Amino acid sequence: MLKDIKKKIVVIGGGFAGIQFIRNLDTNIFDCLLIDKINHHQFQPLFYQVATSQIEPASISFPLRNIFKYKKNLQIRLANVYDIDIEKKEINTDIGHFAFDYLVIAIGCTTNFFGNHNISKYALTLKSTYDAITIRNHILQTFEKIISSEPNEIESLLNFVIVGAGPTGVELAGAFAEIKKNILPKDYPGIDFSKLKITLIEGSKNTLNNMSNNAKNVSKNYLQKMCVNIITEVFVIDFDGTNLKLSNGNIIKTKTVVWAAGVIGNSISGIAADAISKGNRIVVDEFNKIINTENIFAIGDIALMQIPKHPMGHPQLANVAIQQAKNLASNFKKNSQQKIIAKFDYKDFGSMATIGRNKAVVDFTFIKFNGFFAWLIWMFLHLMLILSVKNKLIIFINWAWAYITKDTSLRLILKADNTK
Repeated sequence: MLKDIKKKIVVIGGGFAGIQFIRNLDTNIFDCLLIDKINHHQFQPLFYQVATSQIEPASISFPLRNIFKYKKNLQIRLANVYDIDIEKKEINTDIGHFAFDYLVIAIGCTTNFFGNHNISKYALTLKSTYDAITIRNHILQTFEKIISSEPNEIESLLNFVIVGAGPTGVELAGAFAEIKKNILPKDYPGIDFSKLKITLIEGSKNTLNNMSNNAKNVSKNYLQKMCVNIITEVFVIDFDGTNLKLSNGNIIKTKTVVWAAGVIGNSISGIAADAISKGNRIVVDEFNKIINTENIFAIGDIALMQIPKHPMGHPQLANVAIQQAKNLASNFKKNSQQKIIAKFDYKDFGSMATIGRNKAVVDFTFIKFNGFFAWLIWMFLHLMLILSVKNKLIIFINWAWAYITKDTSLRLILKADNTK
């Protein structure tokens, strides 16, 4: 008797959704191929701490081959995916073609510049570990420049602007405010840090606009007490690398703009136009199958599942991605056993954001609170999401040391040596 041929599942993307899908997939039943552009998983919620020299990039970066070193029947390839041929059941990449029986798209999102090419050219982003290192380098190099700059250049160097007051923007603004107060004056005693201005710009009425009223009000109060200048109900219309133009007619002179104002789905060719919706997200049914396909699925931030409970789709959060991935992996096994598969049912555990030392806001479904206890909860839950025990320990030690000493020793400028 011939041995049953296993069905082959190709997964594109090694973010939260892709990683959790493979971890929960029964590879005794299926062969699996993971394709990603980079060789490691990135823990995005802590990018801002890398950008502000609080933890090292390696602490939140996890090599894919190490994550799955004990996973049977899994292959990993580093490649850029060009397009999908639905009829031939294969994907085209820069290293060749790969056939599939089932395809799982977990390619996530990228920064949305809303069509403004100048902003995309000159602003800094925070969507990858590399972006975080770039911001860290830029910030430290800025202070090196201030020391030797002419007085008329210093104003733009001392203005830090963050656009977008969602969790990323708020957490980054709070972290900048803390290193301004506790760390940078020790490194650069010749700079007057009272002139360093941190500005947070938000197009809506509130900071953390998608959270509770308590979170909105408390986060704003925290930031204002930390001397962060908050501008709301104003949009950025242009940036040329020195002048940031606002919709109210004001111009801010700055050399540092971090863009955290929105995301848009990463593009992949071969998906029918009627399956692409607002924000470049891929429309899926309640089983995460892409509409009008039979064997192609999308999970995580890229997936748009419009149901009565979530008519605009689920929030683009790690918990959604993780839950969708686990449900889809379970459904593959159930389907192979001819059992009834389950619709995705998102269990909303709430949301949270930290603004700085002893300052955080937590919105659970049953209670909303803020302050020191919220900050402890935020740290604990983020540590639990870290993939390896070793990295959990390293990050905890870094946090504990920073809490006790109000300092870190991670302020390295890492860049290519152009002198050769």
